[in-house]
Amino acid sequence: MEGIRLSRAFVYIRNFFLSSVNKEFLIFLFFLVLSSAFWLSMTLNETYEREYDVPVMLVNVPKNVVITTNMTDTVQVTIRDKGFLQVAYRYINSISLIKVNFQSYANANTGRGIVPVGELTKQVSQQLYGTSKIVSIKPDKLDFYFNYGLSRKIPVRMSGKVTLAKSYYLARVRFWPDSVTVYANSKLLDSIRYVNTNMLNLVNIEDTLIQEVQLRKIQGAKIVPEMVKIGLYPDILTEESVEVPITAINMPKGKILRTFPSRVKVKFVVGASMFRLIRAEHFKVVADYDELSRRPSDKCNIYLKATPHGATKARLEFNQVDYLIEQQ
Repeated sequence: MEGIRLSRAFVYIRNFFLSSVNKEFLIFLFFLVLSSAFWLSMTLNETYEREYDVPVMLVNVPKNVVITTNMTDTVQVTIRDKGFLQVAYRYINSISLIKVNFQSYANANTGRGIVPVGELTKQVSQQLYGTSKIVSIKPDKLDFYFNYGLSRKIPVRMSGKVTLAKSYYLARVRFWPDSVTVYANSKLLDSIRYVNTNMLNLVNIEDTLIQEVQLRKIQGAKIVPEMVKIGLYPDILTEESVEVPITAINMPKGKILRTFPSRVKVKFVVGASMFRLIRAEHFKVVADYDELSRRPSDKCNIYLKATPHGATKARLEFNQVDYLIEQQ
């Protein structure tokens, strides 16, 4: 039974290939393959320029050395050669890792190492076929920064713009951690006062917001950790008031300035959570005897001279009061 099936299949295939229509198709297919092979051969024999990403690694770094700014891990090499060799570079014999010896290029006095393009060209050339030519290598040099463990704790500061919803203000900004370890040479460490976050752009904030943020890189320095958490604490603004005693200043000995009333209401805007921390003694309202002696008047001017932190738009309910100067 199996033999009969094979025989029928053979007959079907033979008839298919011997039919006139199929003969023409096979001839067309043959010449199509032949022309494609010819075109491919011509194409691969042309000269092209192709760019390749070649990995780079810094090796032989001593254990007591801290690399503060990493060298790039990839260079772009443009090679000119025949098409079939370009195919070989891309799919068969790819250009392998370039190893840069730390000891050969590290300058202990400057804390910096510079790898010239000549060294990169040399290592890549050793892996190429004889007919290949390196057109360019980008970047044209590699550099890295290092030190021998010198570091300092530096506080973190927010950079960017935070816009609060209407009637809110930013009561507090907090970081976790609030300072980071910066590794760099002594001159650079002395110049760093803050480590800033990347630019933030937050709008219409009305609830507590906590998120991770990237710290801005500093050339020649290594920052640990590179990310921190930031907490933004908005608070709703409210208008409040307290009564504050009026104090006389510049009074000569033996005289007393009495004002009517003796206290004045101070109105101000403050965050709802901070109002309970504000007391009347945190404000200072004064009447100046020197001003009265220079310009006598029926009324005495009073001035708000001090306000506590967190209280804004502070103003007096009125700016003049009746007064009486008494002799002791």
